[in-house]
Amino acid sequence: MTRVTRASRLSGLLASVVLLAVTAVGCGSSDSGSGSGSSSSGTSGSDSKSVAGAYPVTLDHKFGSTTIKSEPKRIVTVGLTDQDAVLALGKVPVATTEWLGGYKGAVGPWAQDKLGGAAAPTVLKDTGTGPQVEKIAALKPDLILAVYSGLTKSQYESLSKFAPVVAQPKAYNNYGVPWQQQTEEIGKALGKETEAKTLVSGVEDKFAAAKKANPAFAGASAVMATPYEGTFVFGSQDPRSRFLSDLGFSLPKDLDKVIGDQFGANISKERFDLLDQDVDVWIVPDTTSAVAKLHSDKVYADLNVVKQGREVFIKETSDYGNAVSLSTVLSIPYVLERMVPQLAAAEDGKTATKVGQPAS
Repeated sequence: MTRVTRASRLSGLLASVVLLAVTAVGCGSSDSGSGSGSSSSGTSGSDSKSVAGAYPVTLDHKFGSTTIKSEPKRIVTVGLTDQDAVLALGKVPVATTEWLGGYKGAVGPWAQDKLGGAAAPTVLKDTGTGPQVEKIAALKPDLILAVYSGLTKSQYESLSKFAPVVAQPKAYNNYGVPWQQQTEEIGKALGKETEAKTLVSGVEDKFAAAKKANPAFAGASAVMATPYEGTFVFGSQDPRSRFLSDLGFSLPKDLDKVIGDQFGANISKERFDLLDQDVDVWIVPDTTSAVAKLHSDKVYADLNVVKQGREVFIKETSDYGNAVSLSTVLSIPYVLERMVPQLAAAEDGKTATKVGQPAS
């Protein structure tokens, strides 16, 4: 996993460079060990009786399959966005893994109210070398979630020695799980499959409402990019690109041919045709100098998308930018409120229509 700058983290940890057809748990057996300690449970609003019937549950994943024997009480999230699904389902992890930075417990403002009166989770630092196995073991978890992750087999096996592990699936690239499936698979692991499906339906209804209010999106093309080490574009399996697709936009025709099996990749100027869409959404370090630098590139500045003012710029370190990168069941409604008006202003193709910045 090679993520050396904040900009690279926008892709979900340039690991294969920023999961789940099915999720997993444990070291491929039901004997992965619970490792549950006797300290605080790390749960919020959990009704053990209501979920008891869901166990044991077996989940498939990239490294095999695992059985969770009983309701987990001490959950550690190794997946970089998995904490939002856990919180949305009424539980509070005992620990999360740092990615975006700046938030207590690695819990963004769109999810803060889900903590209730519980203490914020312990934050584990991501050093770019994988999970901090010893620190995770010391927390005595009885479930480790690594759904939105790039977990390797050796890392999975190390973690599975002391707790069941829900790894990323075979069906998607690392860091490529759709938020819907991420939520539903974590729901299964937590014994709350029905609740998870309800949450997903609620957010999908918001997408449907946005599409209905903006029918022009369905006939337009769009791409998501960031100026990381040049020009980095996100592929169709990246959650950011899926956000655009879910609103009805089509992605560039040759996008995945250029990206390969990664969630995104840097492109040369010879492939700037991928950027000449009806709308370009840029995640940038700032919305002044970074934009000026982009427009100083004559090849890019000569594209119609630039000449016609059809760009959306999002500051990567803002709450808005962080929410875009997370793309979770909790962050997406926050993003829809902010990005849909920007996309509508950009898509109309009128240079007189200014694409503003949301208030927050």
